[in-house]
Amino acid sequence: MDTAGIVLAAGAGTRMKSKRPKVTHELLGRPLVMWPICALKEAGIADICVVVGPEDTQVSELVSGAAHTAVQQQKLGTADATKAAMDTAELATFEGNVVLVYGDCPLLSADTIRHLVDVRIQEDAACVVLTFKVEEPFGYGRIIREDTFSSDVPTGQVVAIVEEKDADEEQARVRECNSGFYCFDAAALRSALVQVGCDNAQGEYYITDVVEIFRAQGSKVVALETEDALECYGVNSRMQLAEATRIMQRRINDAHMASGVTMLAPDLVWIGPDVEIEPDVELLQNVTLMGSTRIGEDSVIGPDTRLANTIVGRGCTVDETVALDARIDDGATTGPRAYLRPGAHLCRGAKAGTHVEIKKSTIGEGSKVPHLSYIGDTTMGSGVNVGAGSITCNYDGTHKHPTVIGDDTFIGSDTMMVAPVNIGSNATVGAGSVITKDVPDDALAVARARESIYDGWTPAHRK
Repeated sequence: MDTAGIVLAAGAGTRMKSKRPKVTHELLGRPLVMWPICALKEAGIADICVVVGPEDTQVSELVSGAAHTAVQQQKLGTADATKAAMDTAELATFEGNVVLVYGDCPLLSADTIRHLVDVRIQEDAACVVLTFKVEEPFGYGRIIREDTFSSDVPTGQVVAIVEEKDADEEQARVRECNSGFYCFDAAALRSALVQVGCDNAQGEYYITDVVEIFRAQGSKVVALETEDALECYGVNSRMQLAEATRIMQRRINDAHMASGVTMLAPDLVWIGPDVEIEPDVELLQNVTLMGSTRIGEDSVIGPDTRLANTIVGRGCTVDETVALDARIDDGATTGPRAYLRPGAHLCRGAKAGTHVEIKKSTIGEGSKVPHLSYIGDTTMGSGVNVGAGSITCNYDGTHKHPTVIGDDTFIGSDTMMVAPVNIGSNATVGAGSVITKDVPDDALAVARARESIYDGWTPAHRK
């Protein structure tokens, strides 16, 4: 049976105190709204609709390619938002399962989504609602079952979901709460949505009201209690965003450690959900790995390192390094305090050392840029040694220009290579040179001002 997903993401998120829509804020490098979308996709659901507000262009652009969108023209409640999704061309005639989730709930797992769908099919229910129990249920909608008030452990069908503001004293004491996640039969949902009214404290159309509509029709409504209440955690403030990040950080780190990655201080390591790490990698303190970063076995990363969309080979040492959209091949070393900008590529056994910045350049196999240098728009051969304080002057104020350095060339300290320039293989450049012309293979290039000596000058000028 086909399954579609709806993600409600039109909420204002006023408690975030932000000019940005709440669901665009990131958790471990992934926007909040993309977490439930990714969970739905992992659960095998490809047809996903995200409900946005009329001015939420940031959200629409963010989910483009991952889901289609529906616009809720006025914020009239969750049932109205759900109807906006069901009225789209993609879902208007859809038959099957409809999973409803929220864009500010990043901790929901694909396994739980699959379980919701399986239970709805097995029970032939109009609706399955995911529930959880907490000691202090204030603020949550209460699950009222057939035997809620007659049994210590209620197991009956759901007869109503009562919002906090509408609950009476007895209902408010119920500890089983509504997560806001559902799996519906599409036809039953479509029929019930047109019957939902707004006679409640908020004057809104609640999706929870479909439960009573289903019951009045004699349809089955089943509650599925989650084993992990944290899956239902919603983010409405920056404090809650920090707490959700902490929970997901621990989940991700535990999974990597179980797969053979060493972290002696896992609370000081932050790993994005799409990062891949091979066994026998060691992550030291204050390491952040985001995006599509991949780390090969036997590499040591950190301390104080941030990598985003960076490929690290096997047996590398990456110490106090920031690398963005870069590549570090097997056996290469970086840092401490190295900066690899987009397009930087360290080949096998290469080195980018202390206070070195590399941008859009290839550092050849075994080549070294040990300290205090900037290399930009450069193609460097193998076995090259670049002395301290050397710079490829690649920018003339308007255009960027390339530098080419051949194999086994030695660049003396404090050398300025004014691009465009080619320095041949097995060449030597004297320290303190400003290279503006091409240097042939095997040649020595020295370009510096002549030194002048004036004997006795200092005593005469310090009187």
